[in-house]
This record gives sequence, structure tokens and C-alpha cells, in this order.
Amino acid sequence: MGWQRKFWQGSEDHRGVPGAPGRVVTLVPGVSCDGMAYRLAENQKVEILSMLDVREKGGYERVVAPLCLADGRTVEGITYIASIDNPLFLGEAPVDEIVQQIARSLGPSGSNGEYLLELASAFRELGIADEHVFELEQALLIKAGVEGMD
Repeated sequence: MGWQRKFWQGSEDHRGVPGAPGRVVTLVPGVSCDGMAYRLAENQKVEILSMLDVREKGGYERVVAPLCLADGRTVEGITYIASIDNPLFLGEAPVDEIVQQIARSLGPSGSNGEYLLELASAFRELGIADEHVFELEQALLIKAGVEGMD
């Protein structure tokens, strides 16, 4: 089974607040999803995973999944996935509805719009093509131009 990245998870602790969640990415079943894998030093695994467990506490579960590396090797990796039964899972919605929510959301980690724009920028730098992220980015930029949103 492959994965695809979608802005279907609510965030009340980073890019939104309780009662007004932002939208952040999670992985859902799909064909494939490019990304970045990091190798953790043995002597840092416990500490790093503990920090990630705290950061990803808002509905995400740590899972072990096969990763296909650029050199063709497959290794087991750890990722965080928001299951559809967690209380902050927002699921699929029309692009304009997702963008409206992203445009108005702000949380302790900053604006939800900034999260989307920085993610899209990072993907371009890494050579990752993500149709969903880029479509939302374009819609947000159009909205910002029309409404003067920062």
C-alpha cells in the first residue's frame, strides 16, 4: 500500500486553537508520496522520538512503514499518521473550504497559511511534486491577492 499527503487533519495545538482548528497534513492510503527520511543515531533515538511524540500528539499515531529510498532500497521507517477515528480528523473537503479554513487559522506555531506556503516552498527545493499541496498553495495565493490576506 502506498500513501498520499492530504490536509485532512485538524490542528488545535500548532496551527489553530481549540474550537478553531487549522488544517495540517497527514498520510492517507494512496499510490505514492515522496518525502525526506532521516536516519537517527542509536544514542539519540529515544530522545528524538519522545520529542516527536509530543509534537505529533494532536491525533497522530507513530507507525512503522516501509520506505522506498531514492537508491531503490526499501527500509523500515517511522512516520506519524492521523487515523480517521481521531477526534481532530477533518477529512476530505472542497479546495475552497480547506483554503478558507487555512486562511483564517492561527495557532501557537504561527499561521496556518504560513505552514502551507513553507511546505510548498520546501517541496520545490527538494524537487517533490505534490499536486494537493500545490493546488492549495495556488488557491491560498489567489485568495490573498483578492482579499489582501497576509
